[in-house]
Amino acid sequence: MFNISPPPSVNYISTNNADQGQYLSVNINTTNMQLDDWSSSTSQVRFSQSGENIFYGNSSYHDGNTLYGNISIPSNQDTGTYDLEVYNYNTNSNVNGVLGLQPNPVSQKIGLTGELQLKLNNLNTKLTKLKGKKINKFQQRLDFAQFDSVFINGNHYEGIKQILILDIEKEASVLKRLEQLDCIQFVIKLTKDTPYFSFLEEKYPNIKHLKCYTIDQVDQIANHIGNLLQKKTPPVKGLVLVGGKSRRMGQDKGSLDYFGKPQKEVAKELLEKHHLETFYGVQNASDNKNDISDKFLDLGPFGAICSAFQKDPNSAWFVLATDLPFLNDATIQLLLTHRNPSKVATAIKGKGKDFIEPLITIYEPKAYPILLQYLAQGYSCPRKMLINSEVEIVEVDTYFIQNINTPAEFEIAKRELNKL
Repeated sequence: MFNISPPPSVNYISTNNADQGQYLSVNINTTNMQLDDWSSSTSQVRFSQSGENIFYGNSSYHDGNTLYGNISIPSNQDTGTYDLEVYNYNTNSNVNGVLGLQPNPVSQKIGLTGELQLKLNNLNTKLTKLKGKKINKFQQRLDFAQFDSVFINGNHYEGIKQILILDIEKEASVLKRLEQLDCIQFVIKLTKDTPYFSFLEEKYPNIKHLKCYTIDQVDQIANHIGNLLQKKTPPVKGLVLVGGKSRRMGQDKGSLDYFGKPQKEVAKELLEKHHLETFYGVQNASDNKNDISDKFLDLGPFGAICSAFQKDPNSAWFVLATDLPFLNDATIQLLLTHRNPSKVATAIKGKGKDFIEPLITIYEPKAYPILLQYLAQGYSCPRKMLINSEVEIVEVDTYFIQNINTPAEFEIAKRELNKL
């Protein structure tokens, strides 16, 4: 028997976009590669743009064909798409290639390349343009809507919260900005022997009780920042869409009775069971405190979602249609558990289906300006926005997300639900 092994290849990198200055953990899946040598040194990971603008990742260990490590993106790294190179100890080579190209079996020049798209979004450009100008809150929301957090140089800008870096050579600089230090989160010392400045101890008697790291404790600092960001995760509220035209059904699908009450009440209770403050999205003006009236008229679900964000742009909105009688608690919990606030949205997709369900989706606050941008271009389809944005997708059995759109489908669904 003669076996031909598949050529070495890099299949994917788990995180394929990043921001300038970002620190992130990654895993890189490979095929038929030796990822360590006799001394247990793991394969080197390098990123470049055609051999230029090079920076490196740190590989920690591998498990089978998967290499684990982290990347610290330089804060001044050029934006763009980068080649990923992984060293193969089988061939002792680190050769450029393009993801998807097969290696040359004769020369053994292996295309071990994936892509890390540095989605740097010109943050430095934004800050450069703003330098020396007073930033008003309205422009700030537009400029930074897609960022979960913005870290700024305290020597040039005043921040709401501060991370204080102590360097004996910068004592005068800290003193100059002492009044700006009104919400210090933690302290980083250049060395463990770096002293607390006397004026800091005088103004902030408890400063030594704050968490303190040395500048080489990168992982601990990153974890602390990660925890701070988690605390700022926007809350989720519920939005049940009612009052649609329902041409095929012939009546409002929210009024249909599958379980002894209108389906809109069932949907609202389904979200409220998960401790979400939930509202009805309605087309007409209403004084009911549980209703959010459409402010974006004749746009269907798109208008209802935008109207919810207009009411509270700082919350995420779990949007739910009323034509989903098979949807259950477990599916709702699954979506909430897999929510990714760093993405524009977290959406359900049926297994084997091509498209996500825009009306079983958690829309993050950063989705609001994107929706408005689509509207400005004449588009009012939430699915179009989602499939062209960064979305966390959760796959479920299609049984639980069946849409009931006609009277015949309603009768069939009701009989099936009565058997359960």
